[in-house]
Amino acid sequence: MLENPSVRPPRVDEPAPRQVRHRRRWIFIGIALLVLVGIIVVRRGKSSGQQAGAGAGARVVPVGVTPAERRDVPIWVEGLGNVTSLATVTVRARVSGQIVSVAFQEGTRVKVGELLVQVDPRPFKIALEQAQATYQRDLATLHNNERDLVRYKDLAGQKLIAQQQYDAQVATVESAKATIALDQAAVNNARLNLQFSSVTSPINGIAGVRQVDVGNLVTPTDANGIVVLTQMNPIAVLFTLPQDDLPRVAAAFAKGPLTVEAWDRGGLAKLGEGKLTVIDNQVNPGTATIRLKAEFPNPDFRLWPSLFVKARMHLETRQNLVVVATPAIQRGPNGTFVYVVNPDNTVAVRNVQVDTVQGPLSVVTQGVQPGDRVVVDGQNQLRVGAKVDPRAVPLSPVQPSQQPPQAQPTQEPAPAQAESGGQKQAPQGPPAPPQTGTRAQPRQQPQGRTVQGGAPREASAQ
Repeated sequence: MLENPSVRPPRVDEPAPRQVRHRRRWIFIGIALLVLVGIIVVRRGKSSGQQAGAGAGARVVPVGVTPAERRDVPIWVEGLGNVTSLATVTVRARVSGQIVSVAFQEGTRVKVGELLVQVDPRPFKIALEQAQATYQRDLATLHNNERDLVRYKDLAGQKLIAQQQYDAQVATVESAKATIALDQAAVNNARLNLQFSSVTSPINGIAGVRQVDVGNLVTPTDANGIVVLTQMNPIAVLFTLPQDDLPRVAAAFAKGPLTVEAWDRGGLAKLGEGKLTVIDNQVNPGTATIRLKAEFPNPDFRLWPSLFVKARMHLETRQNLVVVATPAIQRGPNGTFVYVVNPDNTVAVRNVQVDTVQGPLSVVTQGVQPGDRVVVDGQNQLRVGAKVDPRAVPLSPVQPSQQPPQAQPTQEPAPAQAESGGQKQAPQGPPAPPQTGTRAQPRQQPQGRTVQGGAPREASAQ
């Protein structure tokens, strides 16, 4: 039987043509189904995002607002310093001797001339009596020589004695007078040593810890002395300011005395009020600061030597300035800005130029006009064009000199409430760009510093 060479018998491992076509058809159908499902998922996601955005845009955000105002603003500068006494005295004995009594209590007030310690006075009384006796003896000799001089004068006039004898008597009288003067000085010295045996206070102040006790021998060369006295009233404060403040401080000081307030280190209690007395004659190159000294009356001893204080000095009162509440100031990539509520209760962003911050008030030179409603609470929930429910917050009427220098923390804004009708709030979707302010009140700058010296916490505005 002859075979046809053109007809090849099918291989066992080869699939049939119909099976291959059937498999390819199902692959194409699967790919089409996957593409269709992807399109449906993407469209549903966009629809959900639009619904969430619409819900967020329609939500009304509760905020606190304060209108910008025109005011007379006192300008203060603030520095750190220490209290220092105007006089500190280490009391030492001025004569050597044994202490027989101590007349003061440690830590009590003493006055000028008040007895502190009594050194044994008996040796000095004896020395005084000896000096007085010598003085009386030489005084009697002087009187006798003066009487002889009168006699010699008459005899010399009658040529009964030589002129040389008369001149010798005159010299004797002059010598006796000099001896009397020397004796008088010795008496005064002995009397002074007797006074020095009673150690008294040279100043009004507070007595410190006693260094010696009764029975000890003291000398004028003792290193520790008897006690240290510190003047407390009046008292001084040495504080520093940045060198950039020097021109305006010097100009204000040239016009008259400047008021300086001393606050405790926490800025919560005012300790005293005094006057600037000294501006140092050079700037510290290491710290770029200038040192100043103010004197304070301290009748109740609230200021204590070496106490750390915050000093605040009033330079001037500037008239008719536009001010806003300090918590309204926010910072973004384009600088400082505020949220302003429009008449239709939507918010807009205004870039502002802040001149200085004085406690709860910030002086604004441009960007805001008197009467503009500025958001001071709830900035973290805002975006441009958002609907708000404004709640009036009065602008603080308290001047910076009547309150602590640092800002007090504000309450966190209340969370956004759901819309009326009991409906569940729509999902917000992805967070908004970081254009809002911070939740808490911006960190307050030191008094009298410009915004460049200490800006509020950052936030960005679109």
